[in-house]
Amino acid sequence: MDFFDSFPEFELCKGPLLLGRFLNRINRFVVQVEIEGSATFSYLPNPGRLWEILLPGAHLLLAPSKGELPYQVIAAKRLGNCVMLHTHMVNDVVDWMLRNDLIAELAGAKILKREITVDKSRIDFLLTKGSEKIFLEAKSCTLFGSHVAAFPDAVTARGRKHIEKLASLTEKGYRAALLFLVNSPKLEIFVPDYHTDLAFAISLIRHRNAIDVIPVGVDWSDNMSIRDLPAKISVPWEFLKEEVADRGVYLSIFEIDEFKDVEIGALGTLKMHPGYYVYVGSAANNLTARINRHARKRKILHWHVDYLREVAKSVLNLPIRTRDDIECLTAGRLSSVASYAIPGFGSSDCSCESHLFYFPSDPLKMAKFMDMLIYFRFDRLWDKVRVRV
Repeated sequence: MDFFDSFPEFELCKGPLLLGRFLNRINRFVVQVEIEGSATFSYLPNPGRLWEILLPGAHLLLAPSKGELPYQVIAAKRLGNCVMLHTHMVNDVVDWMLRNDLIAELAGAKILKREITVDKSRIDFLLTKGSEKIFLEAKSCTLFGSHVAAFPDAVTARGRKHIEKLASLTEKGYRAALLFLVNSPKLEIFVPDYHTDLAFAISLIRHRNAIDVIPVGVDWSDNMSIRDLPAKISVPWEFLKEEVADRGVYLSIFEIDEFKDVEIGALGTLKMHPGYYVYVGSAANNLTARINRHARKRKILHWHVDYLREVAKSVLNLPIRTRDDIECLTAGRLSSVASYAIPGFGSSDCSCESHLFYFPSDPLKMAKFMDMLIYFRFDRLWDKVRVRV
């Protein structure tokens, strides 16, 4: 029997979708796209970072918009999947799943109300199952690698507040659930993105026994209809309890806007070209404090990177939190995607050629750089978790 012989088909949008090519992100909610050879602008109803999705040339699925801009972004194509980006439509998808009893953990529950305000917090659904009342919050997960999904892709104080509110509701006798709508059906595990938002991850782990955490994978067709049952995705809680801490590796991205001769302590004078430089460092504890120190200019110059910071703009710091010693492994992988290494920089205490690497353009707009980052942050975890299974 075909899936939709039993359940009504769900289509995210009525009417055909247009295929566009991503050109540039103007701000959080506006992107420039190319449609049939012409550049135009589109509303992007998603404030997330979306770095691994919005790469130059990425294919976007667009629909006409009734707002100021002619189009709105519905989805993007990535790793053979259509990834829903329209966050305003998440609750409609979850509503359809609930009404058709497609979420095993909430089987038999009925929707009593959508968008309920509880003590100044808005919760997406209030469900009922017999005499039981269930508060359900839904989140869209667009961040994933080949095996691992993660949320959030940016710091979310609101998301952490939802966790705390749901946990407090269970203390009053209610049941609470947090559903992550993962935009891929092919993934093995889900994790809170503790690299990006450590506080969110710690809160979710702390309240895991009070809240039902339900990640489900969705298989979207090219016309943004759901073509299979939601896929259940597991959460490796015991692994996360050991792994999640403020320690590990970091990538610091710097930008230099002109040719400069830079004094780097005992390393001497280096000729620095305009472009981007990515430094690989580590901290066994207090990783956040180490990163914040490198971002500051006013400090005693100690490490090679301190001298670089004196003349370069600090663009971004990317933590890779782990209990494993992978600093040199990360530097080796980064050298394979960079244009070249700066010999001897940051590697005086190891056998690496360097821990500083040059990119002529923004590495965050390079697919190979993003693939490397996703591997070390997420897919590497699957290699560790499956050993335990």
